[in-house]
Amino acid sequence: MKILIINGPNLNLLGKRETQVYGNQSFEEYFEGLKQYFSIHEIGYFQTNVEGEIINRLHSAMTEYDAVVLNPGGYAHTSVAIRDAIAAITIPVVEVHISNVYSREEFRKNMLTAAVSKGCVTGFGLKGYSLAIQSLIS
Repeated sequence: MKILIINGPNLNLLGKRETQVYGNQSFEEYFEGLKQYFSIHEIGYFQTNVEGEIINRLHSAMTEYDAVVLNPGGYAHTSVAIRDAIAAITIPVVEVHISNVYSREEFRKNMLTAAVSKGCVTGFGLKGYSLAIQSLIS
């Protein structure tokens, strides 16, 4: 199976930003181990801080991948456009959030993108990506 991981805004700062919430490992370090663990599958990775680039990558993923694991970051709570892009594509999207959004600020509990995703994994740290992939390949 071919799976694309898309990380949204500020996730390029993992390991440096709010380590008490997001941990001290960079995503690139984690991603290397993830690829080894799921070595019989092809896993791609894309990160951007730009909303339109997430939308474009979701659109193009339909012709290149079987599924997407998406961490839209803060856009989960604000982006109707990303929500509509998820709804428009024909491959499954599993949403991931590193922190437990339901134990944080009130505004984080409203996730526009989760409503159109196949599922949502929240609060398990970086392991959430592995859980999302497991759900897609099962």
